[in-house]
Amino acid sequence: MVERSESPAVLVTGAAGGIGLATTKTLIQRGYRVYAGVHTAGAELTGIPGVEVLELDVTSTDSVRAAAKEVAAREGSAGLRAVVNNAGVIVQGPLELVPPDELYRQFAVNVLGPVEVTRAFLPLLRQGRGRVINVSAPTARLAVPFNGPISASKSALESLSHAARVELAPWGIPVVIVVPGGIDTAIFAKAAAAAETALGSADPERVALYARQLDAVAAATSTMSTSPPQTVADTIARAIGAARPKTRYLANRDARIFAVLSHLPVRLRDRLLTRTLGLHKIVASH
Repeated sequence: MVERSESPAVLVTGAAGGIGLATTKTLIQRGYRVYAGVHTAGAELTGIPGVEVLELDVTSTDSVRAAAKEVAAREGSAGLRAVVNNAGVIVQGPLELVPPDELYRQFAVNVLGPVEVTRAFLPLLRQGRGRVINVSAPTARLAVPFNGPISASKSALESLSHAARVELAPWGIPVVIVVPGGIDTAIFAKAAAAAETALGSADPERVALYARQLDAVAAATSTMSTSPPQTVADTIARAIGAARPKTRYLANRDARIFAVLSHLPVRLRDRLLTRTLGLHKIVASH
């Protein structure tokens, strides 16, 4: 293995699968060492040279602080090249029917988690002259119906990123936002299963009010194309390696399309979303 002084280290949260796993492998190939933060599992990371699996629950302050202490003990004054806040979940469904604990989970993982991780690892970033990479979503700037929780959480993450970028500028710590589009990962299947469970425990009469809308959205989204996680991993690696990283990277075509649509007038955006999702012909039942 390359000597630590010649091989900078990066922390990646949510490294057990999807974008996190692809990013971890990509960074190893490009000469970095990776602390792969995982909440559960992580078997696919075991035995990869240069990868140190790190137990990390971003929703637990104690877990985050313990992980930071462990990395600090291993790295000494070398610090970290980057912290990649990738861990995330998707909570979806009609806002009227999203259980309060699911809404809290959305923000606990996607917003409060990155804040806790960034704060705990900032001393290591200062030592390593590193940077923060926050993985967002296209819905941060273009909220999508029946995806209100994930849209709101990523919007909050981007707001915090913009504030932190200015706050951390005196130490030369860039804060970068990376925006994936539709990515072929298990997170969407998990989100759909969680939403189905939530609807199963909701008032059947209220669920029935949204039946046609939910069917239309499911049909529309099932035909949407996705990109492999590698497209995002390559973008993250580029943001880490750049001498002067951009403040925002759009990882694929979907992300770029959403960025353009987000600048349209609000009512026009609403009409486009309504038609794209097949909602324009549905009349609400009472």
